[in-house]
Amino acid sequence: MRRVSVPVLVALALGGASVGFLVEFMLAVTGRRVIVPPWSLPVTLVVAGAVVLLLAWPIRRAVVAGTLRRVNPFQAARVAAFAKACALCGALLSGVGGGITLYLLTRTVVGSVSSVVLAVATMVAGVVLLVAGLIAEHFCMLPPDDPNPEQEDAACV
Repeated sequence: MRRVSVPVLVALALGGASVGFLVEFMLAVTGRRVIVPPWSLPVTLVVAGAVVLLLAWPIRRAVVAGTLRRVNPFQAARVAAFAKACALCGALLSGVGGGITLYLLTRTVVGSVSSVVLAVATMVAGVVLLVAGLIAEHFCMLPPDDPNPEQEDAACV
């Protein structure tokens, strides 16, 4: 498994921002209410970031201590996949939150301040989930077997 690349994360964030902005714009043009993220979304994203870090911490301790036999490889692979999914979802949802924020701030008549605060909170929580996913993915990396400088990355569990 390869690590998440920065261009993929940037593309997801930009795609999420454009989709968030365009959906808000289309809803407003057709006379419908714009989407305001609920408070539960940023809270859930932050909790998911904490969960992925808590799941990856025992793997990190085992890798640093050098006792790789105590780690279940299937559990480590699942945590690494979960960390990668959290990073990708964090990038996408931070982009969506940014797109909604951009739309709400560029309107001629600004609605309630709470809707802008919720959109910004969603964007920040998406960034928190992205960072937690990247850290957890780093925790699940195995050191290389051979100290070969030509090797690109360390092996991911």
